[in-house]
Amino acid sequence: MERVLIVDGHSVIFTTPELRSIHGPGLQGEVARRELIRILTDYQDRNEVSVVLVFDGQGMNSKPEPRQEKDIMVIYSRQRQSADAVIERLAASYAERYDINVVSNDRAVLDSVSVSGAHAMSVRSMWEIV
Repeated sequence: MERVLIVDGHSVIFTTPELRSIHGPGLQGEVARRELIRILTDYQDRNEVSVVLVFDGQGMNSKPEPRQEKDIMVIYSRQRQSADAVIERLAASYAERYDINVVSNDRAVLDSVSVSGAHAMSVRSMWEIV
């Protein structure tokens, strides 16, 4: 069964001192997001796992960059939709077909995805494997 790692992007950024320190308004937030994308792309390249990184995208006006075949999948939630809702929907839709681990420090999200059959993982646990 294919392994999938679904990551709550802002949960990781705001609980990781190195990423939080480079996150800020406007372009600084983009710098932290790109660094997390770089780290998770490297992890995906070295392991047999597909990575899906989900961010709150409310108010995002930028067009997503075209993806390359080996890139991780980056999803921004739609306006009036949270990243948490996207993560919960993905877990509920795909947990029967894939071995899914969801990374977040939001207890409600982790409880919800566990009910769907996905495995819950804290940000700290993710850094231990990445």
